[in-house]
Amino acid sequence: MLNEKSIASLQSALRDAGVDGWLLYDFRGINAIASGLVGIKGFVSRRWFVWVPASGTPVAITHVIEQNPWHAWPAAWENRQYIAWQTLEAEVARLVKGRRIVMEYSPGDAVPYVDYVPGGVLEMIRAAGATVESSGNLVTRFLAVWNDEERRTHAIAAEQCKDIAYAAFKRAGEAARARKPITEYALTEWIRGEFTRLGLWTDHGPNVSATENAALPHYDPSPDAPRDLKIGDIVLIDLWAKAPDGMWADQTYMASIGTPSARAVEVWNAVRDARDAAIALLRDKLATGAPVRGGEADDASRNVIKARGFGDYFTHRTGHSIDAGGLHGSGAHIDNLETREERVLLPGSGFSIEPGIYIPGEIGMRTEVNAYVAMDGRTLVVTPKEMQQEIMVV
Repeated sequence: MLNEKSIASLQSALRDAGVDGWLLYDFRGINAIASGLVGIKGFVSRRWFVWVPASGTPVAITHVIEQNPWHAWPAAWENRQYIAWQTLEAEVARLVKGRRIVMEYSPGDAVPYVDYVPGGVLEMIRAAGATVESSGNLVTRFLAVWNDEERRTHAIAAEQCKDIAYAAFKRAGEAARARKPITEYALTEWIRGEFTRLGLWTDHGPNVSATENAALPHYDPSPDAPRDLKIGDIVLIDLWAKAPDGMWADQTYMASIGTPSARAVEVWNAVRDARDAAIALLRDKLATGAPVRGGEADDASRNVIKARGFGDYFTHRTGHSIDAGGLHGSGAHIDNLETREERVLLPGSGFSIEPGIYIPGEIGMRTEVNAYVAMDGRTLVVTPKEMQQEIMVV
């Protein structure tokens, strides 16, 4: 949250980036980055801007009838109030004219996760004489970097999720062999019970999907369409959870009820090796001190799956940002498929690595671990400590 304590580090980052300031804009919640950074609480239905200069005092431009949400705005910082649009535009122009600034904008919508400022607002700002660049790397730095407590709670949740997944597989195998198979949905309910028992929380899920259902990346098991987990099934478990005030863990594991087919092993080996290729690229490049982008790791992972002949069946990005703002966070994603992820993976930023192969009507496979760049900027930390290497047989 933007306040007198946090402003120094933000302004230092702006100077490091060589820009004159950060212009934050929101209208009815369309820019969650701006509202989250400023810390606006309450109902706001009119446009507002906040100018954070690289040096000097921040300035808010707010509507005169909507001052209650701004009660926490520091008294030492200006709050320029407007009624008419002419006043709004004039105040904005006074702040940014002739300056090089950043906003939540991505050229060509390359990174839609930071492309929140409408085209008309960009036209207004440019007409005022400002040069606008993307705030993408600053968004990562101030909204997607994990602190010490978040790293600690993530490490605990990662091991707990792994243990729950393995126990769930064992439960499914035992039930199938006893000829009393458990359904996909019933196993998700059992996993949720384990979350509760361990003090973990999730907003939805998990996903338990068998064989042909696992070929649907966003499959959602339902009690209205029960699917038994039977001998011969390949089972995918995707689960995500966190301590109430902790950092998310998000993982996917694979098991076979009975000996897996040669086809299943072939698909598994491809996704596992794709995961490891992304990790190797990140570790090797970070160790040199060179900047690395999420798109590079996506390419490394995807190239393995293409080389194995499954390229058409890897239909999503290799990974997503994870941060305190959400399981799918604001930082750089491991993506050069769905978007042109051009942001650098900054020290302290976390993400998933989760290549998958989805052959419709036949089989789906995914392996998912989490990782974050250590604060030294040269080390990649992967969780859980032990990654799945082979299909678990239950």
